[in-house]
Amino acid sequence: MQSKIIGSVLPVLEVELQSGESLVGVPEALSWMAGGVTLHSSLGAGGSGGLFGLVSRAVSGGGLVTTEFRASEGAGLVGFAARLPGQIIELDVSGGGYLVHRHGFLCGTSGIVVASGLQQNLGAGVFGGEGFVLQKIEGSGKAFVELGGEIVKYDLTAGQSIMVHPGHVGLFDQGVNFEMTSLRGIHSTFFASGDLFMARLTGPGRVWLQTLTLPGLAHSVSHYLPKQG
Repeated sequence: MQSKIIGSVLPVLEVELQSGESLVGVPEALSWMAGGVTLHSSLGAGGSGGLFGLVSRAVSGGGLVTTEFRASEGAGLVGFAARLPGQIIELDVSGGGYLVHRHGFLCGTSGIVVASGLQQNLGAGVFGGEGFVLQKIEGSGKAFVELGGEIVKYDLTAGQSIMVHPGHVGLFDQGVNFEMTSLRGIHSTFFASGDLFMARLTGPGRVWLQTLTLPGLAHSVSHYLPKQG
């Protein structure tokens, strides 16, 4: 299996599969394929861990259906294009896991398990009313995740903390402690309750922050959309 990430602003991940090799991902992430690759979608693909794993993926925004991309008819190619301006990152998952934003997981080798890492309700008007959700990536193998905008990395020492707007939390080591807190009386377009929610990340471990957030992007373009009524 050979992989390469092409481009900068809107990158694409291309994976060359030799005969018999496979990847597992979410079906809507597929952009193109060539050669002898066949698709097999099921409720149990990708090391989902049985029924509990399926429920966890549904809660984390991953959906119930996963797809296996297998080179069953000879070598082939699979492409996963970024859905937003940003970067695609390759992770070596072994010995320790990662937590990534709810739509971050693109694909991984068969030993990768994706489950719910955290779900917290922040109010009806925050993140589309679905709350703040993180996916947990564990197992053994390679995983590829998509982060929005530019990436800023911090290596936190034990006890060192950083306060981050939840939308800018892209990815962090499983050993990093995550805690949601609020700043009272801060009025914001996104937080009608008057509370500004922040994530406190405490080391040790590495944190990847993303500069592009979906709520921020939606707010920016909303002024240019036709008004109903």
